[in-house]
Amino acid sequence: MFKDHFLGLILIVLFLGISCNEDRVFEKNVKIKDRIWSIQQPATFQFSIQDTHYPYDFYFNLRNSILYPYQNIYLNYSLMDTLGNIFKSDLVNIRLFDSKTGEPLGDGMGDIFDHQYQVIDNYRFNNPGVYRMRINHYMRPDSLPEIMSVGLRIESDEE
Repeated sequence: MFKDHFLGLILIVLFLGISCNEDRVFEKNVKIKDRIWSIQQPATFQFSIQDTHYPYDFYFNLRNSILYPYQNIYLNYSLMDTLGNIFKSDLVNIRLFDSKTGEPLGDGMGDIFDHQYQVIDNYRFNNPGVYRMRINHYMRPDSLPEIMSVGLRIESDEE
């Protein structure tokens, strides 16, 4: 019995050690109220960059249910300083379901699926400071059903 508990403890410590990511600078997810994401309600994230020696990678986190009615989602983002000066913006297309089989993509179980999509690779900030990222959907209907959360993850890309 002691061996079983000891082995379980070792596995938990190993899992926690592997799951920790020292490169992560920022990560936050915003829950979408009632699973309906309105185009008038962009997700805005504020983060601080202190080290400008390294480039950064940006990822979008998205959680949807299997009842989401489209194969993909278009997301528009703007990276800006606190005064609203935009440094980078783009429109990205994220596939949520396989176009041939209709099977959900991403990680999930049951009817909920998580996606992480890299949108910016090796971005270098000129100055340390506080920055913002605004993300909103760019789909035809103003309100998207079955979007549960949207998030931003930033990792340092130390060379």
